[in-house]
Amino acid sequence: MKTLQGIPASPGIAIGPAFVFLEEEEPTIPRYSVNERELEGEWKRFMEAVDRARVEITGMRDRASREMGEQHGAIFDAHLLMLDDPEMLDAIEISLKESLINIEWVIHQYEQAVVRRLEQIDDPMLQERGADVHDIAHRILNHLMFKERFSLSDLDRDVVLVARNLLPSDMIAMNRERVKAIVMVAGGKTSHTAILARAFEIPAVLGLGAAAKPIRNGELLVVDGFSGKVTVEPDESSLEGSRRERERLAEREAGLAGQASMPARTLDGHTVLLKANVEVPEETASALRHGASGIGLFRSEFLFLQTGRPPSEQSQYLAYRQVLEDMAGRPVTIRTLDVGGDKVMPDSAATDEKNPLLGWRAIRYCLSDRALFQDQLRAILRASAHGDARIMFPMISGPDELDAALAALEEAKAECRGRGQPYREDIPVGIMIEIPGAAMIADILAAKVDFFSIGTNDLIQYSLAVDRGNERVAYLYEPFHPAVLRFIKTTIDAGHAAGIPVSMCGEMASDPVAALVLLGLGLDEFSMSAVAIPDVKTVLRSLRFADAVEAAGEAMDRRSHREVEDFLKKRLSAIMGG
Repeated sequence: MKTLQGIPASPGIAIGPAFVFLEEEEPTIPRYSVNERELEGEWKRFMEAVDRARVEITGMRDRASREMGEQHGAIFDAHLLMLDDPEMLDAIEISLKESLINIEWVIHQYEQAVVRRLEQIDDPMLQERGADVHDIAHRILNHLMFKERFSLSDLDRDVVLVARNLLPSDMIAMNRERVKAIVMVAGGKTSHTAILARAFEIPAVLGLGAAAKPIRNGELLVVDGFSGKVTVEPDESSLEGSRRERERLAEREAGLAGQASMPARTLDGHTVLLKANVEVPEETASALRHGASGIGLFRSEFLFLQTGRPPSEQSQYLAYRQVLEDMAGRPVTIRTLDVGGDKVMPDSAATDEKNPLLGWRAIRYCLSDRALFQDQLRAILRASAHGDARIMFPMISGPDELDAALAALEEAKAECRGRGQPYREDIPVGIMIEIPGAAMIADILAAKVDFFSIGTNDLIQYSLAVDRGNERVAYLYEPFHPAVLRFIKTTIDAGHAAGIPVSMCGEMASDPVAALVLLGLGLDEFSMSAVAIPDVKTVLRSLRFADAVEAAGEAMDRRSHREVEDFLKKRLSAIMGG
């Protein structure tokens, strides 16, 4: 038995035999000299392979759009654009003429150079663009060499898929009924694979590195998408424990149908709303199944980061409309583009920033690219005619920035009116409170908006000067730090004084222990990963609001993160009966 530690990318526990889908590190590419008379023939072979690849990718795009929505089809639109990229075509043609080497080798060398350049950029999103280049190049090479690539759609047995890296085309094509979990050498929580695995509810552990390479076909694997652990050939005791945990989770899932319609109401009648955070429209099914009363955060940046280019207004409109229609009248809060920091758009100048987390990101990025921002605002407004849409601006630091965003929204409304496009005139507008300065002037900001949503992921990071992605200081990332609790209380109090509801969409909202203090501080809405809703709802339905208020008051008097956390765990255990 061997246990490997990776990055937990999609929750769940799965047990099954490994299916190793690792391509050769260096596929055998033919290399031979050609003379000038043969150049025309080499180029003709290349263009014919490009045409065949275009037909192939178009088919996958149409299937993805039909089965999963337009935004997933847009992934392949980006691949089609790459096939016709004049810079790529010129570079390959020049290299062919100068090197007098066969076209297969020229393409291979071009791919290696581009991927190597992307890998040297210290940004995970740009590094992942290398997967798109790899996909395109190898698709062309396969057609040139008449080589068939195994399709994951042909899987005919239940497996745990083990791969170095899965391309978007792999994820779209694979037989999702047979893939019980995904284990990957590369990747992280923001990769194509992670986002799609969560949407498909397939447990996934990524970023295992070299540790995954010794895994052999047929070896029994236990994949824990909660902890990021992968156990290879578990002993009987460990296997039995994993089976029991999987059964427990299955039983809880089976009971969701009865719980989903139950309100998040305390024993003494206080009701809050539990909503879901989603990244792709397909996650709405999971949100509804787990009892979400709406979508508290739709991370629209997925639409921008997956295609390698900004999506059109129309493709955004279709994605937002799909979510609104799927939610059937339940509220959907769409956050405007939140890129920058650890989510950099390809070809963005933000990649050159020394400290991107404090730089050109979120609302700052949008206000500097008005055409992109106006496209998104018009798309959201148009979609609002099909459901209960709300707009949320991220990373607002002060009133001037908020006024600029609101002015942009008014401009987008005027454009929609001019086009005769219907929209909800009184669409609610809110902001994320995720900068300490914004929390301190929450009373000023509350007068300008319809709701607040506390983004604890960044609020904690900025309050405590802790880069949550830095393993050396990760231990200082403390949700129960007294300063964080005070910022949360200040925000809630300011919102209520202005008569607006206050939500939380950061990871803290999904913590059942945190639910006790957040409820007591007066939080109106909790928004979280859909799978976390049942646990938080169980806690809220098991206590009295009055007890939560008392516990919150005592927690605010504690002097350290550890004191607060220990106190809340003990109090919650007592309330829940042990």
